[in-house]
Amino acid sequence: MGDIALHPLEKRFLKSLLKLGESTLEQIAKDAGLSLDQARRVVEWLREKKLVEVKVNERQIVMLDENGKKAITEGTPEIKLLNEAIKRGKLSLEEAKKLLGNEAGVALGIAIKKNLIKISQDTIIPLTDKPLKTTDIYHVLARILNETVFVENLNKEEISELEELKKRPKFVKFLTEKETRVKIAEGVSIDPKMLESEEITTLSSSILASGKWKELKFSDIDLSQPVPSVFPARIHPLSELINLIKEIMESLGFMEIEGPVIRSSFWNFDVLFTPQDHPARDMHDTFYIKNVKLEETDKDLVNRVKNVHENGWTTGSTGWGYVWDQNAAWKALLRTHTTTVTAEAIYKGMKGRIFTVGRVFRNEKPDFKHLVELHQLDAIVIEEEASIRKLMGFLTVFYKKLGFEKVKFWPTFFPYTEPSMQSMIYSEKLKDWIELCGMGIFRPEVTKPLGYDGPVLAWGMGLERLAMLIYDVENIRDFYDNRLSFLRNYKSINLKLKGPIL
Repeated sequence: MGDIALHPLEKRFLKSLLKLGESTLEQIAKDAGLSLDQARRVVEWLREKKLVEVKVNERQIVMLDENGKKAITEGTPEIKLLNEAIKRGKLSLEEAKKLLGNEAGVALGIAIKKNLIKISQDTIIPLTDKPLKTTDIYHVLARILNETVFVENLNKEEISELEELKKRPKFVKFLTEKETRVKIAEGVSIDPKMLESEEITTLSSSILASGKWKELKFSDIDLSQPVPSVFPARIHPLSELINLIKEIMESLGFMEIEGPVIRSSFWNFDVLFTPQDHPARDMHDTFYIKNVKLEETDKDLVNRVKNVHENGWTTGSTGWGYVWDQNAAWKALLRTHTTTVTAEAIYKGMKGRIFTVGRVFRNEKPDFKHLVELHQLDAIVIEEEASIRKLMGFLTVFYKKLGFEKVKFWPTFFPYTEPSMQSMIYSEKLKDWIELCGMGIFRPEVTKPLGYDGPVLAWGMGLERLAMLIYDVENIRDFYDNRLSFLRNYKSINLKLKGPIL
């Protein structure tokens, strides 16, 4: 055995195992004075130390089911038929049908096969004058009634009877019992004297004060053995990422604002110059709230937005060229983006660098890349010398602070920004470019009705997709499934926030 350290419980277990030889776990636990839970735990320790071998045997127990129990007290159909024939001396086939109903045919066949009756001129004649019980012809049932019967212990005749009874509905049933047997591992020699030595595992203040520690032997600690995993409280990965993003945005000089989740279509779409026939406003894409209207009280703002949609107002645009419907604008909904918050900041006359992080809702079919609810970052910059080049600079620094060194941009179209761009980062793991963020300069059709006549830099992005890259997650639903295996083992972000402040 060498110098393997043993816990006191392991010593007790091994002493009983040496005494009993190969035995069941229950037998060893009883002899050692251990609970079954303690014995199971000790077996795992000893198996890891390669001191014992464990074998699990599966055994089938046969038991009576509901029809079997009924047959014991009332008799099987063939027994009922025989006993009635004995009682009357003889029994006609017609009387048998009245007695047993649908079971008459089966009962006749079995009774004849087992030489219990014979039929002569449509009359049933018993071949014995002594009434029988079910257990008289099915001996296996007598065993099942009186003891726990393992299928492996049945003889050939009993197995044949059991096969016959299995064909009857709900007559017998089987339970599987697992038996754990333990023995000393091959090639292992254990000195019983070593198991007798008294050792202590805990050093108390009383032992120290009394000086007894000088006379006691302390149990060795095996540092090579695995220890239980400890899972301290952790912040959720999405909360961790959101906190980091807020820290990055603040390091770039941005101020955080918040806004309501329930908005009107006016603020969610119309203010952002999204036409009222745009597919994004369809019920298949947006969660509308039934029978709720949110009417805008600033009539001047409403008229400016209305005119922008119909004819471009004073923006130099021709608008969308349709008759704007205010009833469609008052519909209440769950916001589909957080741009409603930054747009309202422009309306309130706020200046500088502003951002918001919050939940948004999309009427999409959930799959490994899509959810009906997600988080979004939205940011705007209202300051002198605002330009698309400066916007690209902000996004480049933002991504680099998140650990993405390669960033590129290309032109695209959005209804409320011009010019509009998409940003991409290069994933070293995927060896590919990933689209993450829409960006641009708000069109005058957005900013001028809100009371600001100048360039406003804007960008927005979904955070779950970014989180999938950072945490190396392939299924976006992992963030919301609350699986402990994921929440305990995800790798936390370890980034040093550095880089220029623009």
